[in-house]
Formats: sequence, C-alpha cells, structure tokens
Amino acid sequence: MPKILIGTNNLGKQKEIYAILSELKDVMITPTVLGLRLEVEEDGSTYQENAAKKAVAYAQTSGLISLADDTGLEVEALNGAPGLYSARFAPGAQATDADRRSYLLQRLQNHPQPWQARFRCIVAIAKPGGSIAFTEGTCQGEIIPDERGLHGFGYDSIFLIPSIGRTMAELSMEEKNQLSHRALAVNAARPILLQLLTPSES
Repeated sequence: MPKILIGTNNLGKQKEIYAILSELKDVMITPTVLGLRLEVEEDGSTYQENAAKKAVAYAQTSGLISLADDTGLEVEALNGAPGLYSARFAPGAQATDADRRSYLLQRLQNHPQPWQARFRCIVAIAKPGGSIAFTEGTCQGEIIPDERGLHGFGYDSIFLIPSIGRTMAELSMEEKNQLSHRALAVNAARPILLQLLTPSES
C-alpha cells in the first residue's frame, strides 16, 4: 500500500495529524523517518498557495502522496493579522511561540475587548507529479490576555473558545481533534486520501 507523507517538520502538527487520522497510522510517515528536512519558503499570497507549495515539494522530493497545511490566526481588531504570517509574526529570526503570543498581545493592548479571532487551516494533498486537492477548516474564538492551559502549541494558550469556556491549550488531544480548524480540514481530507490509497482498476 502507498505511504502518505506528513509534509511538515512541526512536531506538534505531526502529532495532531497522526491522532486525527489514527486509522491510517500504519501508512503515514514523517520526514524524519525518511531523513528528509525540507525548508519550503512560504511566500504565497494565500494559505492555499503556501499549502500547495509545501505538499508539492514533499511529494516531488519523496515520491510519496504528501499532505501539508498552512494555518493562520486571524484577529479582527488587527484586520486579519497575523494571518499568513502567524508562524513568523514576532520580530527576530529566532522568535519562539511565546514571543509570538507576547507580541500579539502587545499589538492588541490599545483595542477594546473582546478580541474576536479565528483559526483557519487549508490542507493540500499532492501526488508526485500529479494533481493537488484542497480542504479547509475554521474555528471561531477570541484572544484572551492571560495564557491558560498546558497543551497544544503556537497561539493555543491565548485562543479561547467561548462556547466551551476553555482555550485550545486546555483541551485534551481528543477534544481538540473534534473541533479545531486543523481537525476539520484534515478530517475533510480523509476521503481524498482513502481514494488515493485505493489501487485503481485497470
């Protein structure tokens, strides 16, 4: 059976995708297992362009079906920022997730609360030398000024989901994978992956 390469070096993303697609874990593989470390420049003007660039690069390099995503946090008070630049929002090449959260909160200080926001994720599935398919997921919430929770990564600890009164970082992996933006996008990709894994009849 063909393998599916999870096209990211981000260990947090790898863990989430493995959990979401647990029934396919035997056919999923990470770049580390292949000794592969690609640095794909995310210079597209949309999430879709960036996700496609990553999926195609991993598929062409590995010769495997590859799944990649591009995800952004969009804050209304900042006109949708950080958006495409969520992973590199804070100044400095060595900025950490904590630096990015701190910088975001600094930018929001002069704006009235609540700070409405949403996470948006686009998943791209690429075949080596073949077509690309896309799926999307969004999760509505708001940014809060104090970090809460020990799970997740990125902006999870300051992203509150009002309907349940908890941040992304306060959710277990199982809970997060029922409602997160990435879970919705990856779940939508499942039938596409299953179809690609099914040998075509000649």
